Amino acid sequence: MQRRQFIATGAGAALSASVAALPAWAQEAWPTKPVKLIVPFPPGGPTDVMGRTAAKVMAEKLGQPFVVENKAGAGGNIGTEAVAKAAADGYTIGLSAISSLAIAPHLYAKVPFSVEKDFAPISLVGTSPCVIVVHPSAPFSDLKGLVAYAKANPGKLNYATSGIGTSNHLAAELLQATAGIQLTSVPYKGSSQIVPDLLSGVLLMSMESSLATTLQHIKAGKLKAIAVTSPKRSRALPQVPTIAESGYPGFEVETWFGLVAPVGTPRAIVDKLQSAWSEGSKLTDATNAFEAISADIRVQTPAQFADFIRAENLRWGSLIQKLGIKLD
Repeated sequence: MQRRQFIATGAGAALSASVAALPAWAQEAWPTKPVKLIVPFPPGGPTDVMGRTAAKVMAEKLGQPFVVENKAGAGGNIGTEAVAKAAADGYTIGLSAISSLAIAPHLYAKVPFSVEKDFAPISLVGTSPCVIVVHPSAPFSDLKGLVAYAKANPGKLNYATSGIGTSNHLAAELLQATAGIQLTSVPYKGSSQIVPDLLSGVLLMSMESSLATTLQHIKAGKLKAIAVTSPKRSRALPQVPTIAESGYPGFEVETWFGLVAPVGTPRAIVDKLQSAWSEGSKLTDATNAFEAISADIRVQTPAQFADFIRAENLRWGSLIQKLGIKLD
């Protein structure tokens, strides 16, 4: 609990303040060379698309290349650690996620960075809903039917997630607690393994962390989406209701991603980065790229993003503690 105290006490003010100051001439000159953007996941996935899109539009606004470096591993923690340990000069930033900034600190006794001490938040960048996807042979076609089936067959309905402690696993745990049902989690190493088993009927159900991985199969009728976890319906599947609409008002879970810099990065540089993303996010290239992966663009000020990270830590830290999940 000690490492979470900053959340409850407000001592996490370091999240919203970059302390070190460069001379005024250095701040005004930035950037004078390429900026590295670390994406802590492999190339080609939705997170990589977000990172490369942000890099492209910020480069256009700031007049220097933003070079994406993929540092995958440990659920995003390896790349996030690289950002934490980089020089605080504005030339290394990262696109981190809920997994590293709000979940990992509560799953592990030790993580290789401190969320409250090592980062200067820049802005939220994007969100994506989790979606409940089922095989057409499932004995239910909506959330009401799923809950009724689960109550009649406690623990007998298996569902796939991309790993213990992931955002989709925690979304399913929250659903069970909210609806008063008992499901059995089957952790996979990723959606690339889940989707074939869903399509074949080996699995009846999955809580997917991204619509992008199953959207083509849903539209083709090979899989069925019965609910999304976001507060509003997805533009990609407007006919699919939210969990809140399906009888559980207030239910909301989204996988989120945001830009962070090493703590100590001058505030003037953090503000320039935030402004570049805020303006660049309105460009057609950005909106088209996010729509292609069924994600929503988000923009926040550094202070708003710092507050958001604190709130998410409180939320997921509390749930993880209640469930007694540990991955040490």
